[in-house]
Amino acid sequence: MFSSSGMNSLIKTGGAVLTVLLVVPALCKLLMVTIDEGEAAIRTRNGRPIVRRRTRGDREAGEVVVLGPGTHAVFPVLAWYRRVDTRVRSTDLPARQLTAGGGRQHLVHASFDWRPFVTGSDLRVFELDVVHVAERTGNIVGAALRDLVRDDEAGRLPRNADLSAAAVAACAERVRAACGIELLSVVITGDALTDGYLLSEAISARGADAFDTDTRAVDAWAGAVTALRSV
Repeated sequence: MFSSSGMNSLIKTGGAVLTVLLVVPALCKLLMVTIDEGEAAIRTRNGRPIVRRRTRGDREAGEVVVLGPGTHAVFPVLAWYRRVDTRVRSTDLPARQLTAGGGRQHLVHASFDWRPFVTGSDLRVFELDVVHVAERTGNIVGAALRDLVRDDEAGRLPRNADLSAAAVAACAERVRAACGIELLSVVITGDALTDGYLLSEAISARGADAFDTDTRAVDAWAGAVTALRSV
């Protein structure tokens, strides 16, 4: 066993075992990447996403290279990857004072649910073109809510669920084009619309009562003046 031939055989066997146990797993970990569910990845070079220069099949020029969930081969010298969280997120909108039909004021509290679209074109917008995705989306959704409440029929109280669905329908395509994300829902919380409606009705009724009182006072004064002149 301790002869030169035995030692050589032992060294070769030990080297092969070490290669199998250490080197091969290290190479696999270095050259393979696993993307979990709820994530995607885009290929990068020098920290910048790789953008396709020409169209190949169903992959258009100008898109980034996307890796879906699963195991993929990577080449660290040529390209690396950046993970993107594709799970649903919720963002609150600042409270907005909106004017509805008939001049009614509503203090609206809302939030919106969204997630990135996992396509080469949408992830390029999401990663390269927009700095603050949630802020830009919030501006678009807020403008849509403002227009919907402003154009609402005078004398009719909009329901929260109807206004939420209308807001998604009004700006979903614009949000995708501008931010590369899917607008899932707009949630209006609380009773802000109802409170604004009731308050405006109370103010309107009080104004009408005050107008009637003033009218009666003017009529009484005119009657008194007429009576004095007739004396």
